[in-house]
Amino acid sequence: MKPLVLYTDGGARGNPGPAAIGVVIQDSATGGKEYGERIEDTTNNVAEYKAMIFGLKKAKHLLGGDAAIKAEVEIRSDSELIVSQMNRKYKIKDQDLQPLFVELWNLTLDFKSVRFVHIPREENKEADALVNRALDVLL
Repeated sequence: MKPLVLYTDGGARGNPGPAAIGVVIQDSATGGKEYGERIEDTTNNVAEYKAMIFGLKKAKHLLGGDAAIKAEVEIRSDSELIVSQMNRKYKIKDQDLQPLFVELWNLTLDFKSVRFVHIPREENKEADALVNRALDVLL
């Protein structure tokens, strides 16, 4: 079974400032799904975490709980910080990120496996475009 691939991005204009998330879910069974939406004003790093959280919640919903527990997921992000934190290479010093780490970590338990992969920004253009589209609508 091929892993479910999620491309995620989050961004804030002003950092902190108006923020949005973008998620692209690639799945051979369901095809591709794209989500971009505005979130509360926050920082880039919080938005990055919220994009991953949204992506895993949406993946579980699309698959259904029984299928999710058997699914392998790969989250691809251009956020080296968040990917390194989720892979336990970096400590989480920012107190605003600690509860988001815990929430995301707990969501990974709903799947057979979840891998966090850092990718170059150029490979994350679709998720980035969703973030910018959501921000442009409201600004």
